[in-house]
Amino acid sequence: MSSDVSYTTEDIAKLLQISKLTVYDLIKKGELPSYRVGKQMRVDPADLEAYKKRAKGTQIQDRHGQSEAPIRSAAPSLNNGLRPIVITGQDLSLDILAKHLEKSNAGIRPLRSFVGSLDSLISMYRGESDIVSTHLLDGDTGEYNLPYIKKLLVGSSYMVVNLLIRNAGFYVQKGNPLSIKGWSDLSISGLRISNREKGSGARVLLDEQLRLHGIKASQLAGYALEQSNHLGVASQVASGLADVGVGIEKAASIVGNVEFLPLIEERYDLVVLKTESNQTWITSLLHILRSDEFRNELGSISGYDLSRMGEILLET
Repeated sequence: MSSDVSYTTEDIAKLLQISKLTVYDLIKKGELPSYRVGKQMRVDPADLEAYKKRAKGTQIQDRHGQSEAPIRSAAPSLNNGLRPIVITGQDLSLDILAKHLEKSNAGIRPLRSFVGSLDSLISMYRGESDIVSTHLLDGDTGEYNLPYIKKLLVGSSYMVVNLLIRNAGFYVQKGNPLSIKGWSDLSISGLRISNREKGSGARVLLDEQLRLHGIKASQLAGYALEQSNHLGVASQVASGLADVGVGIEKAASIVGNVEFLPLIEERYDLVVLKTESNQTWITSLLHILRSDEFRNELGSISGYDLSRMGEILLET
């Protein structure tokens, strides 16, 4: 196989029929050697084959022709002494945070996993991620994130710290031809919606509002058709394929030809597990969130309320 061929984490997930978060977990543990190209992690075919043979318990030879015993445990040296830190979520602020963390901590390698809020918390419970972002509304209490975190991370020692606050609401077509104003208007007969995937914060927000307003999901045409990000939802509305979608303000400004109707301020929080091995970079994380440099960089991006950034909301 040509030496210039390599696999992305998505490729590996498909080939091994596992989740991308499991691939990141293998990289974190050092069981799957990897390297970074831009923001993407890559794996060489030879390293993938070596991992598969080790997983099967087959004796293999290393690149120098020496016999290598089958292994199933972590091999820290495979990451050149750098500890991978998996950061989940899709907001641009997380890419900036990863850059600052890498700059401030010579011993870590930030990895980005673009998954939704609920899947992020589940991945943390399974030990597959280190910093998870979440914006999940509990409709009964009106509280963001904490009710879900407390239920999912039972028995864990963790910290919840705010990253930012941003507006969430509706994307509607230019001129708002259906005069949509609020959640109750989702009951309009024949309304076509562009929806997000299960587990995402926007999907939870929609489902909670449908429940609170007594609207059946089956009433909404397109409810079962899922987009993987806010831009996809906004684009569906802008192109006329949907009448409404739920998302954040920033995507509307990027897509254009769509109007944004703010309906709720959502709190976008970070969750980290408090372990002895994490303590060094947790201290660095808090320092970054409270630094003028990081605040100024995020402040240059419209749509972010940074008034509570770095505030610890819950610590167990």
